[in-house]
Amino acid sequence: MTLTLAVLIAVQSWQVTVDSLANRGDFSGVVLVARSGVPTFERAYGMADREAGRANTVATSFNLGSINKFFTQIAVRQLAAAGKLDLDSTLARAWPDYPNPDVARRVTIRQILEHRAGIQGNIFAAPPGKTRQDVSSLADYFDLFKSQPLQFEPGSRQQYSNAGYIVLGLLVEKLSGENYFEYINKHIYEPAGMTETGSWRMERWPANTAIGYTRGGGEGAARGGEGAALSRNTDFLPGKGSSAGGGYSTAHDLLRLLNALRAHKILNGPEAGMVGIAGGAPGLNAAMEGGLEGGYDVIVLANLDPPAAERVSRLIRGALTP
Repeated sequence: MTLTLAVLIAVQSWQVTVDSLANRGDFSGVVLVARSGVPTFERAYGMADREAGRANTVATSFNLGSINKFFTQIAVRQLAAAGKLDLDSTLARAWPDYPNPDVARRVTIRQILEHRAGIQGNIFAAPPGKTRQDVSSLADYFDLFKSQPLQFEPGSRQQYSNAGYIVLGLLVEKLSGENYFEYINKHIYEPAGMTETGSWRMERWPANTAIGYTRGGGEGAARGGEGAALSRNTDFLPGKGSSAGGGYSTAHDLLRLLNALRAHKILNGPEAGMVGIAGGAPGLNAAMEGGLEGGYDVIVLANLDPPAAERVSRLIRGALTP
């Protein structure tokens, strides 16, 4: 696809900047820029596994962090469109035996979707006497917070809630009769042709998976920052991702997702131009922006601490859509 001179100059400018970030160790990952659904630029930087000397490639799979919430949102809206739930009804109506009745009767599904329900809890904790790797099912995550009271009156404010999206994932299971991961695969990944996307236990990661590296752990690096040493983030990870985050994908699979949304292949999915999402945690960062001015999509995946990917995504967006 032919690019204008102005766009070519802009592309060269941010390429130089990304090269510089990678050379000084502030970016490691994959950058993909597409126009009208077709890649115009794709490049891998840095190492997927530093200890093994394995480099990132454009086919490397990265942890998406909270981008997985986007799939959960689509699933909930699909079930609503099928008449299996009312977004404005209480959680108690959709889940009559929810183990915390006070929470269930006061919050609505829409409030949970919009992070306005007041459901909170630390899903990054370990169960008593166990480790983070023992958290592998949605029920395991739910046990970490299900008895906790609401943190504020539902609808009174917005506060990001990973716990709320665990609740939504379990609700998908109850209303669909399918395992959450199987539902997402059947109703989102398969229609989009996303063959390299999923949630796997650590010991079952695909061979092309990027290991995350963080500056936030280890002695002498309590505060993180550019001067801290890099260490693997595997001790921070759960046994398996969830409906709140932690699944894996590749840049090309995410482009397939945007193209599928444009082609209306995913029921009740938003338009690709409405997609601007990111996810991050120690050793991982991902950003995806679809349908930008000029027909551009920008996908950046990184196996370093935030804002490694988001910084690059903002840089590219600013250059392409001044």
